[in-house]
Amino acid sequence: MSNTHIAIWDKCLEIIQDNLNSNLSFKTWFQPIKPLKLEKDILTIQVPSPFYYEYLEENFLDLISKTLRNVLGKNAKLEYSVIMDNAAENNSISKAVNYPGKSTNTNLHNRYVDAPSYNRDENIIKNPFIIPGIKNLHIDSQLNPNYSFANFIEGNCNKLARSAGLNVAENPGKTAFNPLFIYSESGLGKTHLCQAIGIEIKEHFPKKTVLYVNANTLITQFAEATMKNERNDFMHFYQMIDVLIIDDVHDLAGKDKTQGAIFQIFNHLHQKNKQLILTSDKPPVELQGLEDRLLSRFKWGLSAELLSPDLQTRIEILKKRIYNDGISIDEEVVEYIASHIATNIRELEGALISLLALSTINNKKITLELAKSIVDKLVKNTKKDISIDYIQKTVCEYFNIPLEQLNSKTRKREVVQSRQIAMYFAKNLTKASLATIGAKIGGKDHATVLHACKTVNNLIDTDKRFKMFIDDIEKRFRFK
Repeated sequence: MSNTHIAIWDKCLEIIQDNLNSNLSFKTWFQPIKPLKLEKDILTIQVPSPFYYEYLEENFLDLISKTLRNVLGKNAKLEYSVIMDNAAENNSISKAVNYPGKSTNTNLHNRYVDAPSYNRDENIIKNPFIIPGIKNLHIDSQLNPNYSFANFIEGNCNKLARSAGLNVAENPGKTAFNPLFIYSESGLGKTHLCQAIGIEIKEHFPKKTVLYVNANTLITQFAEATMKNERNDFMHFYQMIDVLIIDDVHDLAGKDKTQGAIFQIFNHLHQKNKQLILTSDKPPVELQGLEDRLLSRFKWGLSAELLSPDLQTRIEILKKRIYNDGISIDEEVVEYIASHIATNIRELEGALISLLALSTINNKKITLELAKSIVDKLVKNTKKDISIDYIQKTVCEYFNIPLEQLNSKTRKREVVQSRQIAMYFAKNLTKASLATIGAKIGGKDHATVLHACKTVNNLIDTDKRFKMFIDDIEKRFRFK
């Protein structure tokens, strides 16, 4: 293998492309990168903008670092040369600039990749086991300033959790919401909300020690403490925190010894009226692989769910992101993206980021057609893998009916009609039998499903307002 910067980077690109699920992601985020030089084990690459650098760090850090260590060896290091376009000129002249937060005597941002693991939280937390002089030790809260309440859009999908979070921020450890347990599917804002609470507490109570930590980081730290015979230091450190935020506690499943340590930390903090904030992909009652005594603690406070945002909330999320980025996008483009990406905030913002990147790279105006091309490539067609559960959830969201009510025995007209519509779409969009559909939706038999489908078809032909409902819901099933 040639020992040149171009050959090294080409080899890295081969590995990266093999490990990416999306060819569009590879073309958008990796092809524009230029290798500049290789000195010893330090590879310098040039990225088009600070925006590019931030996105790579946020989404592909682990892949890039592992790939570089694979190609160059365990001592590999990476440097970024970040290009800043001069917006005041139109002659396309660019210059390399120092990236914010680094010394002004260099125009390169260094990223060292010689750590055995590239978990961001592990790198950020600075030796949490140092006990001498602990009262004088500054503890970085690990909070991302972008995850503030100002950037968290309120909607019906998150009203309870957001309200509880603000309540906790005003009086940490002294409300009935301790612990505050926030749960949702991936990509709906759990991390954002729990960090927003931490940021708000820091603003109201600057002397309180706030710490955000991912459960996987806790597991790693506890394992290292055990190997070094430093368990007492581990416990001492976490028991001194005033507000402890543990993200993704479902990852503790099967880690019995770590769970034991968390149990003791939880008890200590709770007894001292310290605030605990936890997030998970499931409510406590549905978590598997966790000790009963720990789960019982999780249930002591409030469990609040984040749901998929409705259309108006999705539009507001996009508008807020657009405003923060200081750009201008037509309303119809925003509405198109929001109406076609309905379940995941992360995918919603990812589509916007890809749109901005494609527009910048190709010097194209952001149009509806450009947005359609991005959405078509980034979002899977739900007809391929749509589920009955997803259909029920979408119909309930559209008509603002609780899922429990849809599956109850109530004969209220609006609920019966929503149930029939769900059966209609389940028959048309899935391969499930009528008996399976009936069993899943309200515990009905196949004859009820058949009758529901005939009723919906008749109403489509005779009721324009009803047909509009069906058309609107069908749009939501085009993309997931």
